[in-house]
Amino acid sequence: MKDNNGHKLEASFVTLAMSVASSALMSLGLVPDPQSNKTKVNLDLARFNIDLLEMLSLKTKGNLTKEEQDFMNQVLADLKMKFVEVSHVEKSSNKSI
Repeated sequence: MKDNNGHKLEASFVTLAMSVASSALMSLGLVPDPQSNKTKVNLDLARFNIDLLEMLSLKTKGNLTKEEQDFMNQVLADLKMKFVEVSHVEKSSNKSI
C-alpha cells in the first residue's frame, strides 16, 4: 500500500500505533477527519482509542524494541495530556451554555 505521496507503507508496530493515535486525535477534535475535513470532539471515542493503545502497550511489554517502547510511552503521555486539556475545555464550554 502507498500513502498520498506515493511512498510504500510498511506494516509495523509504530504504523499500527500511529493509526490508533490518529483516531484519538481526530476524536479529540485536534485534527480534521480526512474524509469530511471537519473536526468534531467525541471524548468517549478518544478515551476508547487511548485505552486501546494502553492495552496494546501492556500486551506487548517486553516484546518491543527500545525505540518502539519509547514511541509508545511518548504517544500515550501526549494523548493523555491532550485528553485532559480537551476535557476541561469541553466542560467549560458546556457550563457557559
